[in-house]
This record gives sequence, structure tokens and C-alpha cells, in this order.
Amino acid sequence: MPRADFAFSIVLVLLGSAVIVESWRMPRLTELGVNPMTAPGLTPGLIGVVLLVLGLALLWRSSRAGGWRLIEGARGATSEAQAPGAVDPNRGAALRIGSSLVLTIGYAGALVGRLPFWLATVLFVFAFVLLFERLQSRLTLRRVASAALLAAATAAAVTYVFQELFLVRLP
Repeated sequence: MPRADFAFSIVLVLLGSAVIVESWRMPRLTELGVNPMTAPGLTPGLIGVVLLVLGLALLWRSSRAGGWRLIEGARGATSEAQAPGAVDPNRGAALRIGSSLVLTIGYAGALVGRLPFWLATVLFVFAFVLLFERLQSRLTLRRVASAALLAAATAAAVTYVFQELFLVRLP
């Protein structure tokens, strides 16, 4: 796993850096008297910074675990046939990816625009957290309450940031 994390961290660092550079090159529209918080490159730039920071953190962590030994790992890798009756390790990943797609498309296609944005976001985050908690372990009242609190806080924060800071009208 450290080798995969190391390789992916390099992709994240490169992607984050490219996004930062390109967002910096976007017009700032100051000559038109536009509020700097609504400049077109601000949000992509912030996302680029997050990608870069998280990529560097993953790079550091995977390097400490020996992930930089990519060539060694490639040489030592052998392909073995899966034992009869063994559980396919990709099944859980496919279930998580499929569930994420269904929830995300349902949020964007069915909820946003039909419900107030904050309510659609609460429902989406709540369902997402509950589903993935359920895939990990048994649901408890504490986990359901935690999911509800996280969903409400996320919806409030996202709504505030977009409406008040970025001055975006939300559906």
C-alpha cells in the first residue's frame, strides 16, 4: 500500500500544482471593480492548494513507510491465482464506488433544484455517512446522531460560504 500511496501522492502534488498555476493565470477582473472574493480563479486555486497539501502529506507518510521503493516492489511482485472460495477484494471497492455514484447522481439530479439547497445537502451528507458507516460496521444511535450533526454542519457551512463569501445564489 505505501507504494500505491507514494505513486498517487505524486499525481496529487502535480495536479494540485497545475491547478494553482492555472488559477493564478485566470483574470482577476479588478479593472472592472469586481469583489476579489468572486474572482474566477479563487475556488479552483483553493482546491489546488488543498490537493497540493494533501498530496504532500500523503507523500511524506508513504515515504516514511518505504513507498519510494517503487522499482523494488515491481520486481518482487508475482501474480498468483486467487484461491478457490476466497473473497474478491475488489467487490467491496466496487460496492463503495457504485454507492457513491448513485448517491451523488441522486443528489445532483433529483434533490438539487427540487428542494432548498441546504435541505438537499443535509439529506445527501446524512445518507452518505450512514451508508458508509453501515458498510464498515453496525449502526448505533450515536453514529446516526453523529451523521445528522455532520450533515447539518456541512450544509450550513457550504451554504454560508457560497452565499456570503462567494456571493453565489444557490437553488
